[in-house]
Amino acid sequence: MAKKSRKPSTSTPVAEGEVGPRQPCPCGSGKRYKACHGAAGGAAPTFVARPFEGMPGECDVIALRELVPAATTPLTLKDGGRTIRLATLLPGAAPAMVRESGDVWLGLQVQHSYGNPARDLGAVLERALATDEPGIVGLPNDPGEGPRIQDLISDTSLDITVHDGFEYWIDDIPERDAAMEAALEQANGGVLPTSRLTSVEAAYWTSVGSKEHLRWVMPHPEDQLLDALARLHAAGQDSIAEGSRFVGMFRAHGLLAPVWDLPVGTGAAVLEEPAARFAADLETALAKGDLTAEERSARAGLANRQVTIR
Repeated sequence: MAKKSRKPSTSTPVAEGEVGPRQPCPCGSGKRYKACHGAAGGAAPTFVARPFEGMPGECDVIALRELVPAATTPLTLKDGGRTIRLATLLPGAAPAMVRESGDVWLGLQVQHSYGNPARDLGAVLERALATDEPGIVGLPNDPGEGPRIQDLISDTSLDITVHDGFEYWIDDIPERDAAMEAALEQANGGVLPTSRLTSVEAAYWTSVGSKEHLRWVMPHPEDQLLDALARLHAAGQDSIAEGSRFVGMFRAHGLLAPVWDLPVGTGAAVLEEPAARFAADLETALAKGDLTAEERSARAGLANRQVTIR
């Protein structure tokens, strides 16, 4: 029996590094790329895969935006040297606030969906700096082109404070009424205990009651980091503490955040030395060449344990 000829494919080849129209959109929406940030006619803003690149403490900024409940850091503006406050979350999930004192606070955990959160932060900061009226400052429309948050500041590093709750919301208010205290108590009820390690950058311990985790945002390109993690996994060197288990990775804003499950009662302090040792082992693994067959198998397994955070 003669074989039937195949119908020529009408799909457009996808170049390496590009996203195909039928592939999941890298923004994490769950939609196909062609129905989200790849839509024709400008239906969605251009997606920026690594928006905070070049930001001092890029990995920490991603952690504060996606993983850490309550934290703040001061930022110094290039123009005039004024200091503002960058926070994980502001009251009412406000994008920005001008306080009664005239101080400007900027919130990270806001979903504008305009394609570039760093540009969104820059735009709402500019709006807050341009007003003298205390209150919430929002970003109701796509700001278009303009400076990103990293373009507006002069800092070369971040001085991050992780808080037990959202008391920083009212730390500039000398007289607090019952309504303020009640709102604060309600907000604090959802805060998970969290600590930032000091021996390495952007690694955060947290407790969810029945489990503890270490979540560590890393600056390395994804393919290189996966190779290195696979080498350590195959060699049995991917434990971060006694009884810990490497369970997978988050992908957020162009970087990966490996995650470990920890036994209850581990705490943050005992992770400092093992984390520093793991960082050294990782640097060694990053410098090695091609993967072995065992390491390639480990890499395939790790690649299936990634969750994209929008």
